Amino acid sequence: MAYSMGEFLAHAIAMEREAAERYLELADMMEAHNNLEVSGLFRDMVRYSTMHGDSIVARAGSMELPKLRSWQYRWIAPTEVGEEDGFDYRLKPYQALEYARVNEQRAAEFYQAAADAASDPEVRKLALEFAAEEREHTAALDRKLAATLRS
Repeated sequence: MAYSMGEFLAHAIAMEREAAERYLELADMMEAHNNLEVSGLFRDMVRYSTMHGDSIVARAGSMELPKLRSWQYRWIAPTEVGEEDGFDYRLKPYQALEYARVNEQRAAEFYQAAADAASDPEVRKLALEFAAEEREHTAALDRKLAATLRS
């Protein structure tokens, strides 16, 4: 399923905003339970998602983007932030990083799928760029995971 440039950007902005909102909820939850280390990790993810979303909005510039309702979003792959089933306030930093890594991988898969389906070469180029950015985020989280105790 191919996106027009406007549809692609609208979906990308929505995904990044959703990720930032979700990470903020998780950071607040961790803070409320005095799990400050994990709260800080999720706040970092809020900043990254917000920055990426803002850069996409800047790229859109004055382009008129479709105003999609929640049921109109066509996610080719799962969205960036996953479910919280079994989410525990006693989450350890390693587990929080794993959670974030899976989400960044999902975002990369979404952008790659959009690139693969694109009929517009500009959408393809931008989707590939965004997929590469998300893979960079995943690699950064891999490095943090390697430096974090599993306990």
